[in-house]
Amino acid sequence: MRPHIPRLAVAVLLSTLAAVSAAQAQHHGHKIDRVAKTPACSEPTLKCASTVTPAFGPDGTLWVAFAAAQRVLVARSRDGGRNFEPAVEVTPGPQQLDWGPDSRPKIVVDAKGRITVAYATFKDKAFNGQVFVSHAQEGHTFTPPRPITENNESQRFEALGLDPEGRLFAAWLDKRNRPAARARGESYAGAALAYTWLSETAPAESSVALALDNTCECCRLGLAFAGPGKPVLMFRNIFQGSIRDHAILAFASPTTMQPLIRVSDDGWKTDACPHHGPQLAISEAGTYHAVWFTNGSNRQGLFYARAAGGEGFSPPLALGRPDKAPARPAVLAHKSRVFLAWKEFDGHNSLLFVKRSADDGQTWSAPAEVARTQGDNDHPLFVANGAHVFISWKSQGPEGYRLIELDQLP
Repeated sequence: MRPHIPRLAVAVLLSTLAAVSAAQAQHHGHKIDRVAKTPACSEPTLKCASTVTPAFGPDGTLWVAFAAAQRVLVARSRDGGRNFEPAVEVTPGPQQLDWGPDSRPKIVVDAKGRITVAYATFKDKAFNGQVFVSHAQEGHTFTPPRPITENNESQRFEALGLDPEGRLFAAWLDKRNRPAARARGESYAGAALAYTWLSETAPAESSVALALDNTCECCRLGLAFAGPGKPVLMFRNIFQGSIRDHAILAFASPTTMQPLIRVSDDGWKTDACPHHGPQLAISEAGTYHAVWFTNGSNRQGLFYARAAGGEGFSPPLALGRPDKAPARPAVLAHKSRVFLAWKEFDGHNSLLFVKRSADDGQTWSAPAEVARTQGDNDHPLFVANGAHVFISWKSQGPEGYRLIELDQLP
């Protein structure tokens, strides 16, 4: 929720061994930090989308929520992403959509085919945001978007998910405690981690609560579920001394939290905004699988760690080549299988890599390149349809939108 600071923003993307390559990645192959702000085309179509988020419906239909021409739209494909029907607009015309590198529309589809979309807008030039939610049945007309909270401070970086019983959960970064701190003459660090169990009929504010205050204010949240009514959030926390390392907050019940768990002691001391958040997945056996980026004093780059039963994370495993500016990690767990993905930049192309584990993250395959592009491109995202695992990747190059089934790869 702070503005970009060019010197520090570039530093966020520096790898340990190749600052020059990483800086080139920000301005060339990845282009992730400016693609949403300055898209290559300005039509409200999937072709012009800067960010695309996928979800499968109960009948196997692929739904995508995307941002294009300052609008949020939803489209569906009945043939695995090869062709899409005309998109339906969620927003009431052009909006000042949050164009931050970690921002995107979110979409979930429940067992009855009901679609929920969440997105954020900027309210002012100070990067204060507002999160909106809209619903539709089978992708027809969406309800008028309503704010996720009645509070008028700032909300950004929403996460949306369905627990194993189909209950709709949302979390976001919220600055509602900032005015009171200022009134007391105190500084206010970061933002609070807010959440609610969403209902289409009940006012959202009736269940909005704060899980934790003073977390890092400008990174996406990782969300998974350890069971019905038990969300687990991964986020960049502000530890003592302005150390911005990652933490896990697991719910013991829909409204009570367990003690905070630190994922890794990276030692990233900064008062800047990394804009490079984590992801989290939980396997059938209850193992937590975490991926993140850090530029700390103890380690730099992309990393993975696992915690059996959510207790005690393993030593971090580095992902990607440090001289190729690895960025934007993703993770998915399906029964005992785990998939990791990230991007690298070779000076001309953004390359998408995947690693696999068949034993719940204990051993891993070698990295395999699954796609590449020279165009501006979105972050890679995993999505599953039954036992089939896919990776979703949008490029503004000639490749366009791709949904790659990983089971078909060597």
